[in-house]
Amino acid sequence: TVYLGRVVGRGGFQRLVAIKKMHPHLAQNVDFVSMFLDEARLAASIHHPNVVGTLDIDEAEDGLSLVMEFIEGTSLFKLYSAARKENSRVPLPVVIRIMIDALAGLQAAHELLNPDGFALNLVHRDISPQNILVGLDGISRITDFGVARAEERLIETSDGSMKGKLAYMCPEQIRGEPLDRRADVYAAGVCFWELLAGRR
Repeated sequence: TVYLGRVVGRGGFQRLVAIKKMHPHLAQNVDFVSMFLDEARLAASIHHPNVVGTLDIDEAEDGLSLVMEFIEGTSLFKLYSAARKENSRVPLPVVIRIMIDALAGLQAAHELLNPDGFALNLVHRDISPQNILVGLDGISRITDFGVARAEERLIETSDGSMKGKLAYMCPEQIRGEPLDRRADVYAAGVCFWELLAGRR
């Protein structure tokens, strides 16, 4: 569950944040906890204006929480859905700006290095309109690295299991084959096509 939170500091300092909280019944699942920690570690390693920043991780009696940058705005999915309800489309210049931002964020993720300077070969694996946030500041950002694959993870995805949304998966991902950054570019291309065509 994602909550809106507020960080309060000295001298009246305040900042809104998003708090992604693990459900208590999942806290007993070692694999899920490891996946949650992987998301925090990977997302916190990417410092780019087109990626939602992870600020902290908190562990309490009722489970783990990720403290993330709060993006005032909406998801690309909601923007696209609102346009369809009005029987219209998101304006082309806006679509192009959103996709340029999303691809810039993906590039930062794909080029991520570990502290020793080796490529992590990170693949998001769940690029979709739900995971592209469109800010009121005019900047779009990718989010939700919960199913990302990288060379250095606490947990590996089991062979044959699929992670992500079927409509945006490349054929290789559906077949459970090894993936690289092209899987994310494919998914971004599907998002772009939907926005341009106004249909799935």
